[in-house]
Amino acid sequence: MIEMAALPISPETGPQVVLEILYSLKVRDAMSSPVVSSAPGDSMRDVQYRMRDHSITGIPIVEDGRLVGLVSMGLVIEALDSGRIGQKAGELMTRTVISLEDDMPLAFATTYFNRYKFGRFPVLDRDGRLVGIVCASDIIRALLVAMNTEVERLEEKLSAAVPLERPAEGLIHSIAQVTHFDFENAGKASADIKKALKTLSIDPAIVRRAAVAAYELELNQVIHSDGGSIYCVAGRGRIEIVAEDRGPGIDDVEAAMTEGFSTATEWIRSLGFGAGMGLPNTKRVSDDFSIDSGPGRGTFVRVVIKY
Repeated sequence: MIEMAALPISPETGPQVVLEILYSLKVRDAMSSPVVSSAPGDSMRDVQYRMRDHSITGIPIVEDGRLVGLVSMGLVIEALDSGRIGQKAGELMTRTVISLEDDMPLAFATTYFNRYKFGRFPVLDRDGRLVGIVCASDIIRALLVAMNTEVERLEEKLSAAVPLERPAEGLIHSIAQVTHFDFENAGKASADIKKALKTLSIDPAIVRRAAVAAYELELNQVIHSDGGSIYCVAGRGRIEIVAEDRGPGIDDVEAAMTEGFSTATEWIRSLGFGAGMGLPNTKRVSDDFSIDSGPGRGTFVRVVIKY
């Protein structure tokens, strides 16, 4: 693949609104499809002509729907210089190809572009079949469209916002926004809540219980929702944590409260998350626990811990 400059977007340092969009969109939302490809038996001359006809500088080599290699413009030039332009693409192609999965957050794609400096990445589905190609321009285009929609949503939200009242004496409160698939910052909201609770000189064992509840609720939002918020208010003998998210909701709340039950994908599990212990652990450390959720209406969880 031909190298290019890094994208001017970073999941680590970008504005919060941009980060939320990057984690809410999936690679499939930005990729180009169907894919222009060649077969291993095609000659490098055929590949060259296909690149020319479609104005592209790299082409995946596909056999029975599966990606087996890639030919870049650099390889075509090498074949021309060495007199091997008539050889089969399968003999000269790059066999080790870095690819993306279509259900990955778009933030992962920006990381790949900035890390490897390639011009494009093949996109595979869960079965390993080639379903698209994503370029830097695809990401920027998808981001701009989503940002326009997000700006309109934020303007509506801002016009309807009601300022938070100052907490009464002896109380603290903490509120944080949680972004879908933002594993880089997962745990930050619960860490802030833990830090705030320590200012009240609460028994460390109680603080740990609250931190566990906040962390499990935060991770559930990162993994399963389309984004949400975690709110904590504490003082006068009680800690109340409320987690509210936008998203698909829970089809079967009773099943979700069973240890080990999870709807996390294999990809999420491969990252070490989605063991199905989030809600059971949250209830275990709570003195009072309630949950309201359903298909298409998000999830609302309220936890109370007394001290």
